[in-house]
Amino acid sequence: MSRFPVTRMRRLRENATVRRMLTEVAIEPRHLVLPVFVCPGEGVSSEIASMPGVRHWSVDRLPEIVEPAAEAGVKAFLFFGLPTYKDEDGSSAFDPEQPVQRALRFLRGRYPEFFLIADTCMCEYTSHGHCGHLRGDGSVDNDATLALLARAAVSQAQAGAHMVAPSDMMDGRVGALRSALDGAGLQSVGIMSYAAKLASAFYGPFRDAAGSSPKFGDRRGYQLPPANPREIVRDALMDVDEGADMLIVKPAGPCLDIAARLRERTELPMAGYMVSGEYMMLKCAVSSGALDGERAMLEYHLSIRRAGCDLVITYYAAELARLLSEMN
Repeated sequence: MSRFPVTRMRRLRENATVRRMLTEVAIEPRHLVLPVFVCPGEGVSSEIASMPGVRHWSVDRLPEIVEPAAEAGVKAFLFFGLPTYKDEDGSSAFDPEQPVQRALRFLRGRYPEFFLIADTCMCEYTSHGHCGHLRGDGSVDNDATLALLARAAVSQAQAGAHMVAPSDMMDGRVGALRSALDGAGLQSVGIMSYAAKLASAFYGPFRDAAGSSPKFGDRRGYQLPPANPREIVRDALMDVDEGADMLIVKPAGPCLDIAARLRERTELPMAGYMVSGEYMMLKCAVSSGALDGERAMLEYHLSIRRAGCDLVITYYAAELARLLSEMN
C-alpha cells in the first residue's frame, strides 16, 4: 500500500458523481421484503400498540398495504397470522380457512407478480405459545413437531405461497418440509429457512403483535444462543445440507457478524430480518430527535446488505423503498 501524499483517498470521495460510480454495496426496493400480520374478520386495519406504524389487516383490506408497497417497488411479502382458534398442537396452522391461507389465495390470484412467503411455525397457533408439540414435562418434542410443521407448510403452499419460511428452530425441519412438499407435488415451492434465529431480546413487540408469547418458560431450548457463533453457523449449515433454498439471519443488526461468517461458507441467497425490537429501537431514537430518521433508516438497512445479505426483511420496507425511489 502506498502512503500519503502519494495516495490521497479523498480523490475518490470529493466528487459526487465518482462517489456514486464507485458505490460497492447498494440497497434498492427489490432487496426488501415486507412482513404483514393477517387477522380474522372483515374491514380490520388496526395499529399494533407495541409497533407504531405496523397494523393488523383482515384479508379484504390487504390491498391497502400491499399496493402502495408494490408501487414503491416492494414485491415480496412475508405473512404471519392470528388464528380464530388455538389448541395444544396448533392445528389452526394447517386449517385452509385461517387468515394466512385465505390471504395467500386472495393475493396469488389478484397480484400474480408478487412473491408470497408464509412464516411456518406453531407458536402463533398453539394454546401454550411454544413452537411445537409438548411432552408431558412441558419441553418441546422435536420429532413430533416436524409432522405438524410439514402439514402447515403443505397447507400454505397449496393456498398459494411461493416459499415457506420455517422459524421454529427444530432439528431436521428443512428436510421434513422438503419431503412433505415434494410428496404433495409441490416441488416448485421453496424453503426460506430461519437458519440462524437467535434466542433474542429483540422479539418482544412481535410477540405482542402475533399473540405468540409462551405461556410458561422460554425458547432457549430450541432457539440459538447468542454467545455461540460457531454453533450458530453449524446449525445454519445443516439447513443448507437439508435443501434450504434461502437462509434468514435473525435479528439482523445484532447478527451482522453471523451474516458475514455465513456469506463465506455458503453461496445460498441470504436475508437479514430487521426484527420488531430493532424497528422500535430506531423508531424511538428518531421520535426523540436523537437521529435523522431517513439517514438512520438507510444506514441501518445498508449495514445488513454490507454484511452479506441479499435481502432485508423489514417493517420499514415500503417507507424505505419510497425514500430510495426519491433519492434515485
